[in-house]
Amino acid sequence: MLKLYGIKNCDTVKKARRWLENHGVDYQFHDFRQDGLDKKQLTAWVEKLGWESILNKRSTTWRSLSDEEKNISSNSQAIKLLLTNPTLIKRPIAQNSNVLLIGFKDVDYKNI
Repeated sequence: MLKLYGIKNCDTVKKARRWLENHGVDYQFHDFRQDGLDKKQLTAWVEKLGWESILNKRSTTWRSLSDEEKNISSNSQAIKLLLTNPTLIKRPIAQNSNVLLIGFKDVDYKNI
C-alpha cells in the first residue's frame, strides 16, 4: 500500500491526495504535525535520497532559521533539524515497497 507523508493543509499535498483519490489509488496519509515524525523513517529517507533532496530551502521555516542552524554539514545534523522542524521536509513524500517520491508530479504518480 502507498503511504503519503505530509501536512494536510499543504497545497501540494492536497493535489497529490486528490490525484490519488481520482485515480482510485488506495493510500494511507501520515500527517507530520498530527502523527509525528519517526527518526528511523527519516534516517532511511536521508540515507536513500540525501538530506539535500528532502530539505525545503524555500519554506518560511527555513528562512526563519539562524545562519548557524542553516549550516548543515552532516546527515545527523540534518536529521536533527528536520525532526525539530518537520515543515522543512519537502512534501509530499510517497512511499511503497518499491518507490520513494518527493513532491508531486502527475507523470511520476502514474508510474507508481
